[in-house]
Order: sequence, then C-alpha cells, then structure tokens
Amino acid sequence: MVNFKCQAVIVAGGSGKRMGTKILKQYMEVGGIPILARTLSCFQNCEGIQDIVIVTAKDEIEFCAKEIVERFNFSKVKKIVRGGAERQNSVFNGLASLDKDTDIVLIHDGVRPFVKEEHIKKIIEETAVYGGCVLGVKVKDTVKRCDEKGFIVSTPDRKYLWIAQTPQAFKYNLIMEAYKKAGSDVFLGTDDSTLAERLGIKVKMIEGDYDNIKITTKEDLDFGEVIVKKYGDYGNFSV
Repeated sequence: MVNFKCQAVIVAGGSGKRMGTKILKQYMEVGGIPILARTLSCFQNCEGIQDIVIVTAKDEIEFCAKEIVERFNFSKVKKIVRGGAERQNSVFNGLASLDKDTDIVLIHDGVRPFVKEEHIKKIIEETAVYGGCVLGVKVKDTVKRCDEKGFIVSTPDRKYLWIAQTPQAFKYNLIMEAYKKAGSDVFLGTDDSTLAERLGIKVKMIEGDYDNIKITTKEDLDFGEVIVKKYGDYGNFSV
C-alpha cells in the first residue's frame, strides 16, 4: 500500500422517505447492525485510511456521535460536520473540514455499506497516479436513450457504459478546486466526478463489484440482508 495521507468523507444526510419510514435510512439495520456503522467499518478497517469525517444533518450530529461513533468505537472518525441543502453542499462542508495537507480524499455514500477493502486500496493507488478515480461496474443490460415523449432515439454501445458508485477519490487540491468552481458558477452536479470533469480532469473508472449497492429502498434492504448472509460478519462487514 502506497503511503499517502488519505481521508474519507462519509455523506450521511439521507432521509427515509423512499423507505416509507420515519427512521433515517442510514440508521436502519442490516444484519442487526446500522447501515452507517457497516459503512464506517469498511474505512475503519482499511489501513490506507487515516481519518474519517462524517457529514450529516445538524439535528443528527449528537445522535450519530453517540449511537454510531461512540457505540461502535470508530476511532478514525475525527469530526462530524453539518451538511447542507444538497449533497453537493454537504460534500463541500466535509472537504473544507479536512486537514489541508491531505493528499487524497475518498467521498462515499453513508448508505453504501458493502464496499470492499481491496477496492478502497485500489482506488487510492490509482488516484495517486491519475488524480481522480470513480469506483463502478459495467452495465449489464442494453441501454436506450429516449426523447421526452418516450420514443427511442439511440442505443449506446454498452461496452462503453458504466454505473458509477462510490467511493469517488481525488487528489485533495483538485477536488477542492472543482467544488469551488461549481459553487462560483452555481452549478449542481449529479456526483463528485461531474465537477472534476468540468475542470478538464480525466477521471478514471475503477472496476468494483455489484455488491456495492446504495441502500435507498425496501428492496435494497432485502438485498443487503442477502449480502450479509453471503459474506458473514467478517472483515469489512463487521464492527
């Protein structure tokens, strides 16, 4: 493992609306463990990560500190900072709170609890070379591009299509510049890579796996239970 100062920003500001529950999705349990705790364990257990910053809603900071960080003894969590109105605002708050001598930052969804340590290490190593990398998987199905009325316009060659996941990793100075530029331009992107791409940065896709799901629906919760049973409570999936 190449020695860089790497910090992780974990974005945990979601709601439970799509789940149809009042419980915030990051605090729902999969295999008896809160989703956010499982996510944090992936980075806690990775030797390539020195520090972790959690970004969450202002009203959730105290709960997160007590029921997640303290309860599960996540020693790498150095700060819990307030999120913003949009994910992009939340990520920027997290980035701004990092040590200025950070070499590489990994930005990860708090409800993606099954990222593997090998992929975290891989993305760090590749980011040191290319400046920006995104974990993702190849599209399995045929994709159609349609017009506003639903008629098919074209069928892109799927061998060039990927589904972007997180973590998305960047050299710290590059992603800070990208976020500041987006802020000054009042530009709202769909992910972190979009902002880097606007600066002309060539972001490299790193192949992960299909277990690295984002849990947003009840169906995702069911799939999460299957993944826990598949691996058991070992390695990245235990706390």
